[in-house]
Amino acid sequence: MAVLTDTKARNIKPDDGQLPHGGVVGLILIPAKTKGHGKWVLRYISPVTGKRRNAGLGSYPEISIAEAGKIGTAMRTQLATGKDPLEEKKASANTPALPDFKTAAHVVHTELSPGWKNKKHAQQWINTVAEYAIPIIGSLPLDQIQPRHIADVLRPIWISKAETASRLRQRLHAIMAWGWAHGHCNSNPVDVVDHLLPQQPSKALRQQHQPAMPWRDIPEFIVKHLHNNSQGDLIRPMLELLILTAARSGEIRGMRWREINLNDGIWTIPGERMKAKQPHRIPLTKRAIQIIKQQTGLHEEFVFPTPRDKVMFSDMALTQFLRRIKAPSDTPERIATAHGFRSSFRDWCSESSFPRDLAERALAHTIANKVEAAYHRTDLLEQRRPMMEKWAEHCLSNDNNYKSETAVDAILREARALQTAQNKRQK
Repeated sequence: MAVLTDTKARNIKPDDGQLPHGGVVGLILIPAKTKGHGKWVLRYISPVTGKRRNAGLGSYPEISIAEAGKIGTAMRTQLATGKDPLEEKKASANTPALPDFKTAAHVVHTELSPGWKNKKHAQQWINTVAEYAIPIIGSLPLDQIQPRHIADVLRPIWISKAETASRLRQRLHAIMAWGWAHGHCNSNPVDVVDHLLPQQPSKALRQQHQPAMPWRDIPEFIVKHLHNNSQGDLIRPMLELLILTAARSGEIRGMRWREINLNDGIWTIPGERMKAKQPHRIPLTKRAIQIIKQQTGLHEEFVFPTPRDKVMFSDMALTQFLRRIKAPSDTPERIATAHGFRSSFRDWCSESSFPRDLAERALAHTIANKVEAAYHRTDLLEQRRPMMEKWAEHCLSNDNNYKSETAVDAILREARALQTAQNKRQK
């Protein structure tokens, strides 16, 4: 049978009969109501139902003779394998389209974010994915993403930004695991991506501790930079209180009046503001109480409110101050950090022979041994109080005003002790 030509097809009239394609069995061109136009139809017997069927392939001349031949040939191939093209098309239409990586990333982020502890982490999660992954694989359907695609995302930062790369790898794994769980892909390509990347430096080598000020330098630092306080400056007293209490930056910046009991000399930080999510009590020294009292009347909620907006300071407030005054640290060419003062306190505790248990509880560190933690439930508050007073004495040992106040306190304590002894003898 001769193959249908364009000349014959362009001249087809409404009253003409159907024209066979000639190149594909059962493929015909049925004339339309307009000259030179028609409809492609493939006639076949369904291998599924055994019935005669007509499958439309589109209109002529929009679908050319050659294109109709290709489509018809593909459908005949399906028939040869026992499939009905119309049934296959119907099943495909009922199958939802696979999400691409970008869509899946935002869905996973939305579903997981309610379980994360803070908004900052939630924002960082999607930001890293958007910055490093979406520009490379964002448009790929999940079932087309291979280990090599994941490697292409991670490779530029795998060594130079190892921590970021490790976090990004975890997030990519979560997205692809979601796709696997929902049937959008048959495996998780992140599982084997390590075979396509070089070995990262060990975490011990990558980890940099917070630069800390040597504890012997703190007395001079406090007198020189913190006790020359100008009126209205809250950064200096806030940093001094941070040093005296060995607290974290966020705990000091977010200190509330309702957390403080000045009569008992106790600052109780609720669990939701602590790293370990457990309440933490801090015994307040005489100098700590004095600093807190100086902030009375500034704000009804925060002890250290920002001067302008009357809310808590940002996490950069103390960092910027330490950078401005070039606070010395034990790390060459690096400025001391607010968090590093906790390390200074811990070193002082060790070199001053205070028990490890007291020092660790002062820092609100959790007990790694679960058995020990189960039996050791006291926070040793009163046992920690003398240690914190000794720490304050060291930190303020270069301040003559503080030393004179301490001497007066000692005299008064001795006088009270003598008076108490005399009263007992008289009785």
